[in-house]
Amino acid sequence: MDFGGNLVWIILGIVVLAILAFLLLRPRQRVQLSDTTPVRPHMQHLNKDGGEPNDLVSEAAAAIGDVSGEILDAPVHAHLPGASGPADDLQRLKGVGPKFAQMLNERGILRYDQLAKLSAAEIEHLDKDLGPFRGRLLRDRVVEQADYLARGDTEGFESRFGSLN
Repeated sequence: MDFGGNLVWIILGIVVLAILAFLLLRPRQRVQLSDTTPVRPHMQHLNKDGGEPNDLVSEAAAAIGDVSGEILDAPVHAHLPGASGPADDLQRLKGVGPKFAQMLNERGILRYDQLAKLSAAEIEHLDKDLGPFRGRLLRDRVVEQADYLARGDTEGFESRFGSLN
Protein backbone atom coordinates (compact mmCIF):
# COMPACT_ATOMS: atom_id res chain seq x y z
CA MET A 1 0.00 0.00 0.00
CA ASP A 2 1.46 3.31 -1.14
CA PHE A 3 0.87 5.88 1.63
CA GLY A 4 2.05 8.82 -0.52
CA GLY A 5 -0.48 8.03 -3.27
CA ASN A 6 -3.31 7.67 -0.76
CA LEU A 7 -2.36 10.92 0.99
CA VAL A 8 -3.13 12.91 -2.16
CA TRP A 9 -6.59 11.31 -2.39
CA ILE A 10 -7.25 11.90 1.32
CA ILE A 11 -6.31 15.59 1.05
CA LEU A 12 -8.40 15.96 -2.11
CA GLY A 13 -11.37 14.33 -0.34
CA ILE A 14 -11.01 16.67 2.66
CA VAL A 15 -10.91 19.72 0.37
CA VAL A 16 -14.02 18.56 -1.51
CA LEU A 17 -15.85 17.90 1.78
CA ALA A 18 -14.86 21.33 3.12
CA ILE A 19 -16.16 23.05 -0.03
CA LEU A 20 -19.45 21.11 0.14
CA ALA A 21 -19.84 21.87 3.85
CA PHE A 22 -19.25 25.56 3.19
CA LEU A 23 -21.80 25.67 0.37
CA LEU A 24 -24.45 23.75 2.30
CA LEU A 25 -23.96 25.13 5.80
CA ARG A 26 -23.17 28.80 5.22
CA PRO A 27 -25.56 31.31 6.78
CA ARG A 28 -27.97 32.90 4.37
CA GLN A 29 -28.62 36.58 4.61
CA ARG A 30 -32.26 37.58 4.78
CA VAL A 31 -33.05 41.17 3.92
CA GLN A 32 -36.48 42.62 4.49
CA LEU A 33 -37.21 45.98 2.93
CA SER A 34 -39.79 48.25 4.44
CA ASP A 35 -41.34 51.60 3.66
CA THR A 36 -38.75 53.26 5.90
CA THR A 37 -35.84 52.04 3.77
CA PRO A 38 -34.03 55.08 2.31
CA VAL A 39 -34.42 55.58 -1.42
CA ARG A 40 -31.03 56.00 -3.03
CA PRO A 41 -30.58 58.14 -6.16
CA HIS A 42 -29.96 55.15 -8.42
CA MET A 43 -33.29 53.67 -7.27
CA GLN A 44 -35.44 56.68 -8.12
CA HIS A 45 -35.72 56.09 -11.85
CA LEU A 46 -37.49 53.30 -13.67
CA ASN A 47 -35.64 50.81 -15.81
CA LYS A 48 -35.60 51.27 -19.60
CA ASP A 49 -38.38 48.72 -19.95
CA GLY A 50 -40.51 50.59 -17.38
CA GLY A 51 -40.06 47.92 -14.73
CA GLU A 52 -39.29 48.27 -11.07
CA PRO A 53 -36.32 50.48 -10.14
CA ASN A 54 -34.95 47.98 -7.61
CA ASP A 55 -33.13 45.61 -9.92
CA LEU A 56 -30.34 43.32 -8.79
CA VAL A 57 -27.52 45.49 -10.13
CA SER A 58 -28.84 48.59 -8.35
CA GLU A 59 -29.21 46.72 -5.08
CA ALA A 60 -25.68 45.35 -5.39
CA ALA A 61 -24.34 48.86 -6.05
CA ALA A 62 -26.18 50.18 -2.99
CA ALA A 63 -24.85 47.34 -0.83
CA ILE A 64 -21.28 47.93 -1.98
CA GLY A 65 -21.64 51.65 -1.23
CA ASP A 66 -23.00 50.92 2.25
CA VAL A 67 -20.28 48.43 3.14
CA SER A 68 -17.40 50.47 1.73
CA GLY A 69 -18.72 53.56 3.51
CA GLU A 70 -18.72 51.72 6.84
CA ILE A 71 -15.19 50.38 6.26
CA LEU A 72 -13.79 53.74 5.16
CA ASP A 73 -15.92 55.67 7.68
CA ALA A 74 -17.16 57.83 4.82
CA PRO A 75 -20.57 59.51 4.67
CA VAL A 76 -21.90 57.48 1.72
CA HIS A 77 -25.42 58.84 2.01
CA ALA A 78 -24.41 62.50 2.02
CA HIS A 79 -25.54 62.81 -1.61
CA LEU A 80 -29.07 61.59 -0.90
CA PRO A 81 -31.83 64.14 -1.35
CA GLY A 82 -32.51 65.54 2.06
CA ALA A 83 -34.29 68.70 2.96
CA SER A 84 -36.85 69.95 0.55
CA GLY A 85 -38.23 73.33 1.42
CA PRO A 86 -37.26 75.84 4.08
CA ALA A 87 -35.37 74.73 7.16
CA ASP A 88 -37.39 74.02 10.29
CA ASP A 89 -36.62 75.49 13.69
CA LEU A 90 -35.08 72.42 15.33
CA GLN A 91 -34.91 74.29 18.65
CA ARG A 92 -38.64 73.73 19.05
CA LEU A 93 -37.78 70.11 19.89
CA LYS A 94 -37.39 69.43 23.62
CA GLY A 95 -33.71 69.02 24.46
CA VAL A 96 -32.42 70.74 21.32
CA GLY A 97 -30.74 74.07 21.98
CA PRO A 98 -28.87 76.42 19.65
CA LYS A 99 -25.58 74.49 19.66
CA PHE A 100 -27.21 71.10 19.22
CA ALA A 101 -29.37 72.46 16.38
CA GLN A 102 -26.25 73.94 14.76
CA MET A 103 -24.47 70.56 14.95
CA LEU A 104 -27.45 68.86 13.31
CA ASN A 105 -27.57 71.55 10.60
CA GLU A 106 -23.85 71.08 9.91
CA ARG A 107 -24.54 67.39 9.30
CA GLY A 108 -27.26 68.20 6.76
CA ILE A 109 -30.29 67.80 9.00
CA LEU A 110 -32.40 70.91 8.50
CA ARG A 111 -35.99 69.65 8.71
CA TYR A 112 -38.17 67.61 11.05
CA ASP A 113 -38.96 65.06 8.34
CA GLN A 114 -35.25 64.28 7.95
CA LEU A 115 -34.96 63.54 11.66
CA ALA A 116 -38.17 61.53 11.66
CA LYS A 117 -36.94 59.26 8.84
CA LEU A 118 -33.62 58.32 10.48
CA SER A 119 -33.14 54.59 10.91
CA ALA A 120 -31.62 53.09 14.05
CA ALA A 121 -28.29 52.60 12.26
CA GLU A 122 -28.29 56.19 11.00
CA ILE A 123 -29.08 57.47 14.50
CA GLU A 124 -26.20 55.44 15.90
CA HIS A 125 -23.82 56.71 13.22
CA LEU A 126 -24.94 60.32 13.70
CA ASP A 127 -24.73 59.99 17.47
CA LYS A 128 -21.03 59.12 17.26
CA ASP A 129 -20.34 62.56 15.72
CA LEU A 130 -22.31 64.63 18.22
CA GLY A 131 -19.55 65.00 20.84
CA PRO A 132 -21.01 66.46 24.05
CA PHE A 133 -24.54 65.80 22.75
CA ARG A 134 -23.92 62.07 22.31
CA GLY A 135 -26.96 60.07 23.41
CA ARG A 136 -29.36 63.03 23.31
CA LEU A 137 -31.22 61.85 20.20
CA LEU A 138 -32.42 58.74 22.02
CA ARG A 139 -32.58 60.08 25.58
CA ASP A 140 -34.69 63.13 24.66
CA ARG A 141 -36.65 61.17 22.01
CA VAL A 142 -35.78 63.82 19.43
CA VAL A 143 -36.65 61.58 16.48
CA GLU A 144 -40.07 60.80 17.92
CA GLN A 145 -40.70 64.50 18.56
CA ALA A 146 -39.62 65.37 15.02
CA ASP A 147 -42.06 62.80 13.65
CA TYR A 148 -44.99 64.60 15.28
CA LEU A 149 -43.87 68.00 14.01
CA ALA A 150 -43.09 66.68 10.50
CA ARG A 151 -46.69 65.47 10.27
CA GLY A 152 -47.97 68.78 11.64
CA ASP A 153 -49.51 67.01 14.65
CA THR A 154 -48.93 69.71 17.28
CA GLU A 155 -51.77 68.39 19.47
CA GLY A 156 -50.18 64.94 19.58
CA PHE A 157 -46.79 66.50 20.26
CA GLU A 158 -48.11 68.63 23.12
CA SER A 159 -50.05 65.77 24.69
CA ARG A 160 -46.95 63.61 24.68
CA PHE A 161 -44.08 66.07 25.24
CA GLY A 162 -45.67 69.24 26.63
CA SER A 163 -46.23 72.70 25.25
CA LEU A 164 -44.31 73.87 22.20
CA ASN A 165 -43.93 77.38 23.61
